[in-house]
Amino acid sequence: MELEKNEQEAVRRLGATINSAIEKSVEVARAIENLREFGYEPQLTLRLEIGLQDISENVENAPEEIELQLTDEDVQALRRMKIRFD
Repeated sequence: MELEKNEQEAVRRLGATINSAIEKSVEVARAIENLREFGYEPQLTLRLEIGLQDISENVENAPEEIELQLTDEDVQALRRMKIRFD
């Protein structure tokens, strides 16, 4: 998918915003500090993949309900990111 300049900038801003949120996270800072207390200096590498799908392509064919199978780890990760799911 070829993105226009303004769309590329929007994706770049999303990545920068997510990175900033992680850097400012009190929970992340606490977890890093906890590792330091054990004598380790964590080296973190996060990979962010942003996939885009044109909304207009699948609106008519979208299923009414989607069933997700989440592991306990998935649920914990979503909660840490303050993402609600029902």
